[in-house]
Amino acid sequence: MSFQTEPSYQHGSASRSAIVLVNLGTPDAPTRSAVRRYLKEFLSDPRVVEIPRAVWWFILNLIILPFRSGQSAAKYQTIWTPEGSPLKIYTAAQAKLLEAALLQRGHSDLKVVMAMRYGSPALPEVLKQLKAEGINRIAVLPAYPQYSGTTTGSIYDAAFQHYGTVRNIPELRFVRNYHDNEAYIHALRDSVLAHWDQHGQPDKLVLSFHGVPKRTLMLGDPYHCECLKTARLLAASLQLTPDQYMVTFQSRFGKAEWLQPYTAPTVAQLARDGVKRLDVLCPGFTSDCLETLEEISLEVRHEFEQAGGQQFHYIPCLNDSPAWIAAMADIIEPHLIGWPTRLAASEREAQQKDAQVARAAALERGATD
Repeated sequence: MSFQTEPSYQHGSASRSAIVLVNLGTPDAPTRSAVRRYLKEFLSDPRVVEIPRAVWWFILNLIILPFRSGQSAAKYQTIWTPEGSPLKIYTAAQAKLLEAALLQRGHSDLKVVMAMRYGSPALPEVLKQLKAEGINRIAVLPAYPQYSGTTTGSIYDAAFQHYGTVRNIPELRFVRNYHDNEAYIHALRDSVLAHWDQHGQPDKLVLSFHGVPKRTLMLGDPYHCECLKTARLLAASLQLTPDQYMVTFQSRFGKAEWLQPYTAPTVAQLARDGVKRLDVLCPGFTSDCLETLEEISLEVRHEFEQAGGQQFHYIPCLNDSPAWIAAMADIIEPHLIGWPTRLAASEREAQQKDAQVARAAALERGATD
């Protein structure tokens, strides 16, 4: 086995730390070819699809990619902005703002970058670049509040596979989940209350989480339970009674049974049952993306209105809201304990003062001479 070539190293180099904010990913463009590349990488992950590889290869390459790529590209075109993919835009903003928030808390020697599990910037490439910059302590912060083997577990896989080819591995820390983190729940609460302050309160609030096959729950994946706990804590924070909200699961794919109830048919039934005003929030997504802006805000809205509903409100994701940036800082800060993110800055300040004294002394000697 051969390892990657190590960057040049000098003994005595100061330790440097970084946070990598990792989101799911997005195509590079809303085109059939770009979406096909993205879907192939995403759906080839055995964490995402647990079907024997030989069987799945034929299904993916001969059935799904030829037909789904064009359909998905058309959907991406409905949400694409002049700056690019909303998910990528918001994730980049979150990384930049998180670094600024941690700087205000005194972490002046700490870099925050984003990476994508699928697509670009690819997580292995980001980790490689950090190593080239002399970073030897890395904290990985998934953009998924609720743990699932299909999401957070896949990030672990990608990181470990990358470092399986690295001789000098940095110190690593991983945030596993934050589905019940108080700051995260409060950020969600604030976003809902801000929407209600402007638009009034609905007949019912639907909390729609991304779905996964029911089989994963039966095999021990904690995702379903963590989604329900997030919903329960958020409802309590909003002082909602059980009849004022409900949990659903979206983005079902294939013929297998997924976590239920499914969002779209449930929303349509609510309209038929007489619900006139419905609000939908997607707590499992920290950045707006195809699944929220197109699937929920467009497709599910249409289902509700077609079934007789009168008012449908999609409440945006946390995105770059100040409450969420502060919550991210609260979530990651305990994982930085023991790392010299403050000490290194103090040392640099002392070195700068020493250099200023040395320059002043040199100037004084020059004047005396």
